[in-house]
Amino acid sequence: MKKWVAGSLSIALMGTMLAACSSNNDKNGESTNTGNGGNNSAEQPAEATTYPIKTDKTLSYWGEINGQLIGVKESHKDIPFFQEWQKKTGVPLEFTEPPTGQVKEAFNVMLASGKLPDMVEYNFIGDFPGGPEKAIQDGYIVKLNDLIDKYAPNLKKYLQDNPDIDKMVKTDSGSYYAFPFIRGDEYLRVFQGPIIRKDWLDELGLPVPETIDDWTAALTAFKEKKGAAAPLTFNSKPRFFNDGGNGAFMGAFGVTRGFYQEDGKVVFGPEQEGYKQYLALFRDWYSKGLIDKNIATADTKSVDSNIASGATGASIGNAGGGIGKWQPLVEAKDPKAVLIGAPYPVLKKGDTPKFGQHNTAYASEGTVAITTQAKDPELAVQMLDYGYSEEGGLFFNFGTEGVSYNMKDGYPTYTDLLLKNPDKLAPAQAISLYARGSYNGPFVQDKRYAEQFFALQTQRDAVTAWQKTDAAKYQLPPITPSPDEASEYAAIMNDINTLIDEMSLKIILGTEPVDAFDKYLDKMKSLNLDRAIEIQQAALDRYNSR
Repeated sequence: MKKWVAGSLSIALMGTMLAACSSNNDKNGESTNTGNGGNNSAEQPAEATTYPIKTDKTLSYWGEINGQLIGVKESHKDIPFFQEWQKKTGVPLEFTEPPTGQVKEAFNVMLASGKLPDMVEYNFIGDFPGGPEKAIQDGYIVKLNDLIDKYAPNLKKYLQDNPDIDKMVKTDSGSYYAFPFIRGDEYLRVFQGPIIRKDWLDELGLPVPETIDDWTAALTAFKEKKGAAAPLTFNSKPRFFNDGGNGAFMGAFGVTRGFYQEDGKVVFGPEQEGYKQYLALFRDWYSKGLIDKNIATADTKSVDSNIASGATGASIGNAGGGIGKWQPLVEAKDPKAVLIGAPYPVLKKGDTPKFGQHNTAYASEGTVAITTQAKDPELAVQMLDYGYSEEGGLFFNFGTEGVSYNMKDGYPTYTDLLLKNPDKLAPAQAISLYARGSYNGPFVQDKRYAEQFFALQTQRDAVTAWQKTDAAKYQLPPITPSPDEASEYAAIMNDINTLIDEMSLKIILGTEPVDAFDKYLDKMKSLNLDRAIEIQQAALDRYNSR
């Protein structure tokens, strides 16, 4: 979790809007297309759907509530965006929300029950064993090629006009499996990185850290001179160092937590010497009290609390949901507090970071698939296609005109309801109530959301700092294993990921020596890591040859 590619909706009147997915028959008995999929077929284009749709059917929708709204709303039915989405499309919805942090478990329980909703919002590339083609083959979700051809003219037109993205949102065999979330501009594809208290640095006479040595000095000073109990903390849920696997700190040693490519060859970060060096650094920091003592179990709530109280001076977070949320929290305790984005660390000053957060244009999170038990798949497709229309794009990114935004000189401008919320909600929270521009979903994300969401200069400067990496050169595109490879790969990586989590925590927390890494590396090999890399390499080769 990949190269982000600029795209623009080319539907009539879209204008300047730039925005933020088996050859068997599907379960509705329709013969599905093969090869490159239905988007390039010579069929007559589908007629545009008139919204709101007139229907007496209610569809069911399964998906997690955005993390920004935890503690604000309990159900989608209480969120203004989802209420208005039903009105605008004319399709009533019944919602089911899996428990926060337990999405995969809840999804598996749902599959085991044999009772599926009409639509599921789920990451089929990252979280379904075997990937989306296996989900189609196993009879859980519908292959969408024919349905998109016939009932989704907005999405179909967008993909035709953006073949590079079209390539990303389907499997190797040409199957469209979900309505995709697309970041429609390069500016939207970097949004996360190291965050630090600039006022503390200034008070202590320290520079913004660039190297690992700089970070060691800053965290030590935070502990010894500012009394920080947890100088560095970060979200470790659902996996240890959840927000750092894409390059923060470990990237200084030339690795990430997952797979990446070098000169066209797939590499797995945790088997490299650089990962051992990262473990040694964090073991040292932890032993000296520079990292939150509760780092193994730290979640969003505990991170927020530590930052707000002044127990923490540095973390990893987003420009919006990190700096945007935390700045008012630290100011409440200290009016002079300032949070900024620091560059991704390197070992040698002046080097360009090899890794950092950088997403591809297509993000497999927030995508919506239609299940094989959908009572009216055509209606579901028509509803979901709304997000790729001109009107729907504005709604998903900015909400309801006159409520959450006003059109000023052709520019959709957020109202004070979102940016200066009367209930003291942070912009990230308020936007999430009325729109989906600040996270993901079945639509094309608009750059103009970020231009307003990053209201603070420190947020905009943070994105600029985090963009200065070579991450795009090394990241993998959204590749998928074939059905024959899928189960084997999933089984291998389940065991290996469990082992890496165990290894990382034991070494960092000091219960095993750094040299135990070599023992774990042998164990990774015995769990068929080489076969997993081989499967990933085959998928990358297929993707490159499409």
